[in-house]
Amino acid sequence: QVQLVESGGGLVPPGGSLRLSCSASGFVFSSYVMRWYRQAPGKEREFVASISMSGNRSNIADSLKGRFTISRNNAENTLYLQMNDLKHEDTAVYYCATGGASPYWGQGTQVTVSS
Repeated sequence: QVQLVESGGGLVPPGGSLRLSCSASGFVFSSYVMRWYRQAPGKEREFVASISMSGNRSNIADSLKGRFTISRNNAENTLYLQMNDLKHEDTAVYYCATGGASPYWGQGTQVTVSS
């Protein structure tokens, strides 16, 4: 069955970096646009980044440009999110998801930015 498993979250101080991974299985990874979303406590889920099937085009939410980078390795069926200069407001559960009208979702990984 389809599985998306996020990893790499944790506790990091302000200004720190984390690299999230999303391991995909059960579908043809390279045939899907992939996305990252996040949901902070008490807030709605928001778009973070997307990447094309080949990985040659990406889009980052305007408020995160310059700090976050999305990438993928189709040979390893893995999606990444590099997050630099993390801020308190980046604290959230981060989810990977496929594109499409009925996306598949991972279970999420917690990122906490705190000193």
